[in-house]
Amino acid sequence: MKKNKVIILKDLPKFALNSACFTTADRPVKEPMLGEVLIKVKLISIDAANRAWLNGQTYRPAVSVGDIMPAYGIGEVVKSRSKNLNKGDLVSGELEWSEYTTKPASFLKKADGNYNLTDLLTYKGIAGLTAYHGLLNIAKIEPKETVLVSTAAGSVGIFACQIARILGCKVIGLSSSDEKCDWVEKNLGINKCINYKGENFSKTLKEICPEGIDVYFDNVGGNLLEQTLYRMRLKGRVVCCGVISQYDQDTTTSPKNIPGVIVTKRLKLEGFIVMDFQKENFKALEDLSKWFEAGQLKVFTEEYKGLDSAPLALINLLKGKNLGKTIIKI
Repeated sequence: MKKNKVIILKDLPKFALNSACFTTADRPVKEPMLGEVLIKVKLISIDAANRAWLNGQTYRPAVSVGDIMPAYGIGEVVKSRSKNLNKGDLVSGELEWSEYTTKPASFLKKADGNYNLTDLLTYKGIAGLTAYHGLLNIAKIEPKETVLVSTAAGSVGIFACQIARILGCKVIGLSSSDEKCDWVEKNLGINKCINYKGENFSKTLKEICPEGIDVYFDNVGGNLLEQTLYRMRLKGRVVCCGVISQYDQDTTTSPKNIPGVIVTKRLKLEGFIVMDFQKENFKALEDLSKWFEAGQLKVFTEEYKGLDSAPLALINLLKGKNLGKTIIKI
């Protein structure tokens, strides 16, 4: 029987994730049962959420020691026992850090029409859809509003910045170094990007947004969220899709004066995951595709080659070393 190379969680990280937490193994390819398909993995998405899954149950069960590391990805059906998918179909869904994986067909989405595999993990995938739904379906941004986007150089941030710009907002990005801020301003065309690790961040934010912030798109949490809340305008909206500042820490920190500042400023703060808006995906993909084809929405990727590079890719992402969407090409 054909061997299947996989990457397994060897140990749970005590602090920051490191390569010793993973090990490579050969496992037999699991033959599909009725309703299942065998998939050859083509692309793996590397996301901060992968790290959160190691800390306990979230919107999915926790990843345990001995498990093959799960991840969103794109693959080709090589054997099918489902009436809904055929050999040769390209599918997306939660796959694994592996060369092959067997999944129920009902858990997968078939790629229809003209497509590029990278598109399915970027503006047509979780990254683009998260940015779109957060800004349009939760924050309901309006032209001329001031929109602040954390991790502006990251996989979701690059799209949040561009969508807000396309819709006529004043867009301010946040990133972790002067070099990344320069890259954001050059490539995303926003008004300004601020190094939130620099000196006098709060003062700089106040100078750039003197009238306050209407919408904050946050996937950092912690102290950065705390500082930002005090710059929000009356009845501002905060959209939360992640807490990357907490994933690699042994202790968690929360913004002070909660709910005080939320009450006094009458803020709306809402968390979400992209699966909450599946019914709205058709309109979202229509808009995202239109902007991409018109050259208004650009895609930037950080690509690694080979399954063995997956642990390093995730570690680098958590350290903020990525520019754009991180992808593993198998």
